[in-house]
Amino acid sequence: MHISHPAPDVTALTDAVPLPGIGFLPVNAHLLHAEQPVLVDTGLRAASAEFLDVLWSLVDPADLRWIYLTHPDRDHTGSVFEILEAAPSARLVTTFLGMGLLSLERPVPPDRVYLLNPGQSLDVGDRGLLAFRPPVYDNPATTAIIDDRTGTCFSSDCFGAPMTSRDLVESDDVAAIPHADLIAGQRLWAVLDSPWLCEVDRNLFHSSLHPLRDADPPVVLSTHLPPAHHRTAAMLDTLAGAPDAPPYIGPDQEAFLRLLTELEPATGGPAPQNG
Repeated sequence: MHISHPAPDVTALTDAVPLPGIGFLPVNAHLLHAEQPVLVDTGLRAASAEFLDVLWSLVDPADLRWIYLTHPDRDHTGSVFEILEAAPSARLVTTFLGMGLLSLERPVPPDRVYLLNPGQSLDVGDRGLLAFRPPVYDNPATTAIIDDRTGTCFSSDCFGAPMTSRDLVESDDVAAIPHADLIAGQRLWAVLDSPWLCEVDRNLFHSSLHPLRDADPPVVLSTHLPPAHHRTAAMLDTLAGAPDAPPYIGPDQEAFLRLLTELEPATGGPAPQNG
């Protein structure tokens, strides 16, 4: 797990998921060191033990006040229940639908939940966090937030991109990514994560980019991208072209088996199959 400080008052906890045939997908959670500390998303389930060790080295469980869940997908909820148990004063910030979806896995006590809709702001003591619906998302419960003190935007899955190497996952800025690779990766991720993009009305979609373009946050922290400093306009331009990118179609069973064979260690044969 990689630890960095990508924006004022923010510590990032970064992991990566290898996507065969695609690349390495960054998975970021962020700790906002506000007067009332806020954890934005909770990492991967497979890395939960390490994630919790790092998290509690950064903030005392008794001091954590908010767990902001941008949406209840598994790469965002890896340690959410353990954190709720360890941090008695923390409340889970989500939407009504987000609470319902998360409760399919395990019920969340209502007194531990704070429901926040797009357009509403969460007071965390020394600043407010304005919730909004990002222009691209893969879960109907998704919200993103802008810190009204620093302007930092936590964009959830929006603007994500798989990296061509694991080293790039830990980049301090997207400027480290070759320009053509960044554009291709962001457009691929957009249509992979949000396949509905290929069917939207282009004019309406372009209009949905205006609020974030007008806000022009100095730093965008996506769950699935290295930090982006002073690049909001350029990333929105990239996103504007995503509906015209080829739809993503994953491998079928035959192609998947070929892919598994290619991933076998050179010295070993394929794993035995049952049945």
